Amino acid sequence: MSQGLVTMSHIAASILFILSLSGLSNQTTARRGNYYGMLGMAIAIIATVMSDAVTSYTILIIALLIGGALGAKAALKVEMTQMPELVALMHSLVGMAAVLVGYANFMDHTSTLSGAEKTIHEVEIYIGILIGAITFSGSVIAFGKLCGRVSGKPILIQGRHWFNLVLLVAVIWLGSLFLAGTETGDGTVPLMLMTIIALIFGVHMVMAIGGADMPVVVSMLNSYSGWAAAATGFMLSNDLLIVTGALVGSSGAILSYIMCRAMNRNFISVIAGGFGSTSGGEATEVEGEVQSINTNETVQMLRDAKNIMIIPGYGMAVAQAQHTVYEITKLLRSQNKNVRFGIHPVAGRMPGHMNVLLAEAKVPYDIVHEMDEINDDFPDVDVSIVIGANDIVNPSALEDPNSPIAGMPVLECWKGHSTIVLKRSMASGYAGVGNPLFIHENTRMLFGDASDCLQTILKKLQN
Repeated sequence: MSQGLVTMSHIAASILFILSLSGLSNQTTARRGNYYGMLGMAIAIIATVMSDAVTSYTILIIALLIGGALGAKAALKVEMTQMPELVALMHSLVGMAAVLVGYANFMDHTSTLSGAEKTIHEVEIYIGILIGAITFSGSVIAFGKLCGRVSGKPILIQGRHWFNLVLLVAVIWLGSLFLAGTETGDGTVPLMLMTIIALIFGVHMVMAIGGADMPVVVSMLNSYSGWAAAATGFMLSNDLLIVTGALVGSSGAILSYIMCRAMNRNFISVIAGGFGSTSGGEATEVEGEVQSINTNETVQMLRDAKNIMIIPGYGMAVAQAQHTVYEITKLLRSQNKNVRFGIHPVAGRMPGHMNVLLAEAKVPYDIVHEMDEINDDFPDVDVSIVIGANDIVNPSALEDPNSPIAGMPVLECWKGHSTIVLKRSMASGYAGVGNPLFIHENTRMLFGDASDCLQTILKKLQN
């Protein structure tokens, strides 16, 4: 394939990636956005395979087969509840790729660059490995937290901010040693030391972030992986990688900023410690007795209600109950009841987690509302059904200044006439914070597996 045709393919793929991001910004166009992204990636792969840069088709075909097989297996095997972990794991692979490409470029002695061009290329290698290493180790820890292998509670070391500052100064100093060393044909030691520091920083950064901030962490690591890909593009002089990485990096950064605004959090404070950092006092302990309810009483409350709000959380994802929820919704709507869904920006373990689950169950988009759209409507809601959510409906965020989630906007379901909370037990949510909603006078607790409870409710509503 001629260079001109390769360039045209890169331009076409870049346009399709931009259209993909545009489509993914809205639920009604998200499917089309995915198709644009897949087509753009197919064009990019074909253009790469057919370009003159490929010198060994055997290695390339083996890599494509291995990668394709792993991707297909993940797509078929991974459940929706495991998507956050999968995304974090994929981010780690992008980071590792940037590190490996950086070292491969550093050890390539066939380069004919000299002077300023050589210095710029070495800076690209250094920054690419730095971002890649941070992305890799941070994503691995995020994966561990999301799948429960690492505690979701923040681990805050004494003087952590000074520790981060020391690491930053060390990276800058090693960078100067690296550039000076490459002039004399060396620089391996500073580069390896920087890589170790970057890996340590990635671990420390994510370990210090609490469970309630994990959706922001996922989007932040998405941004990092984009910048790592862009850095790889610079190292390989690949325009498409640069453009694609910049798109992913910038969109991930914007998403992280939007989510932090929705959570009333400062992005820098999340990175520096996130939820779980001490706030000057002890959080108020939740004391009181809960009022339980059974499925018969729940069915009667739903039959008597006119306005119903459903608030899904990670528990719904774990129970795979979204399809049953939609069957209940269809039945109630056929009885002329106003049924809507309230979605918190950080519900679940990754941005848009609940929206994806509801879309999978074919819940109409027009009854799915964001928190800001429906929070003022709760005084007119007869029954709110909270399915496996905790932190996003926790009054402590607004009422307890010492709470680890203080200041985070939440769905104010307790302002409605009554609230039914479906939970397995009284265990705290992912942020490890007690919830006064459970002992509120208008709250009833329906204990048990969400899927079983909802199936029973559906059958009784049908009778």
